[in-house]
Amino acid sequence: MSTGPLAGVRVIELQGIGPGPFCGMMLSDMGAEVIRVDRSARVRDHDADNPPIDVLARGRASIGLDLKNPDGVEALLRLVEHSDALIEGFRPGVMERLGIGPDECLARNPRLVYGRMTGWGQEGPYHLGAGHDINYIALAGALDPIGRKGEPPIAPLNLVGDFGGGGMLLAFGVACALFESQRSGQGQVVDAAMVDGAATLMAMFHSMRALGVWNDERGTNMLDTGSHFYDVYECADGNYISIGSIEPQFYAELLRLTGLEADPEFAKQNSRSGWPELKERIAAVFKSKTRDEWCEIMDATDVCFAPVLTLAEAPQHPHNVHRDVFCEVAGVVQPSPSPRFSRTVQTVQGPPAHPGQHTDEVLAIAGYDTDDIAKLRDTGAVA
Repeated sequence: MSTGPLAGVRVIELQGIGPGPFCGMMLSDMGAEVIRVDRSARVRDHDADNPPIDVLARGRASIGLDLKNPDGVEALLRLVEHSDALIEGFRPGVMERLGIGPDECLARNPRLVYGRMTGWGQEGPYHLGAGHDINYIALAGALDPIGRKGEPPIAPLNLVGDFGGGGMLLAFGVACALFESQRSGQGQVVDAAMVDGAATLMAMFHSMRALGVWNDERGTNMLDTGSHFYDVYECADGNYISIGSIEPQFYAELLRLTGLEADPEFAKQNSRSGWPELKERIAAVFKSKTRDEWCEIMDATDVCFAPVLTLAEAPQHPHNVHRDVFCEVAGVVQPSPSPRFSRTVQTVQGPPAHPGQHTDEVLAIAGYDTDDIAKLRDTGAVA
């Protein structure tokens, strides 16, 4: 049994890609019993001792259902009766056409939290159109500011739209709605749109712009590589370090450890007109030593410094090792669950499941006996 803060909560996850599974992983990591509904066409013979290599799918059971089969739809609705939440990431209208939209599910279980995640939202001029992370953050105003001066915007992987503004926003929304349903006894629909979430992530920058301390020209501000004291710099060995010496006391430490404390030009920290030249000069200083040499100089100081690590290097860093930031599940190194709790300690509940691996066990939760399950297989409703 899980000991995480969501232990005892059962969530149905309609299988999807990227941000949907990320939300399911977040909820499972916090202790929820998450049941992934896979399309029956994905179910294949499998070796349970060799789980898939899919970190986002960790920690939940899988049932294979044909949701175009009426008996498969009924199986899902019966499972809804025994669950606390459902999460899905289809385009608007798909779940309704399948007969498993909010109306049908809440009719079976009025306390159900029905979590929906899309790129554009459930309504609006764009809501039926296709899109990806880069499009959602572009419309939200989150893409344009990311990049260097005189260069095009840079896509920050798909972290801002899919995962931060999408999957994590949905997990937060579901947790909030579950908390409210305990008080009201009623469920509700959570409409998590990636464009909404990406816009929410930009709240501080709207404040800065309103205050007149943020320029619309990218690469000219303190936090977007415009300043010399908040950027990444190449070292002599071709590796990189990160510097974030914003506050005066941290900036003073940066100048001391780079040998620039006596230079009067560097004393003008916040004079934007001097930033380009100072950036070139401090870049030359950092290029004079290797990354390891700068780590020896700046580790555990108040410079606001860290080496820029690769995906392979990060799990090996002493700080990450000490805090168990990463773990290994079924031979795959991956991030450990976060955040951490002092009493309801969370953990990865298990490796990823093969599609349909737990079909019989999940159907038993919905009240199906052995004969019922055999009939469902005969009709092709389950795999």
